[in-house]
Amino acid sequence: MHSPSHLLFFSSSRLGACEMELADRAVGFLLTLVSLSIFTYYTFWVIILPFVDSDHFVHQYFLPQEYAILIPVFAGVVLLCFLCVFIGFVMLKPKKKKA
Repeated sequence: MHSPSHLLFFSSSRLGACEMELADRAVGFLLTLVSLSIFTYYTFWVIILPFVDSDHFVHQYFLPQEYAILIPVFAGVVLLCFLCVFIGFVMLKPKKKKA
């Protein structure tokens, strides 16, 4: 049979897992909210805004159209550079030999 301290460990680890699950859900919700906001803003900027009159007040909330292409291209290049650096570090990392 299990000792009381052993059962206490299990109950406290389950409580920690529950708290972690709640924190993971909060982070997931926040990331989803940010992603949907960026998607909505970008979609409105690229698809709908060109059909709105140029003197309309809504244009003050958006950058010029050229940036609609430049920003994602720049973000993609930066992401690709970080990915290449990460792969380079992983490939150059010395392998541990089993004894």
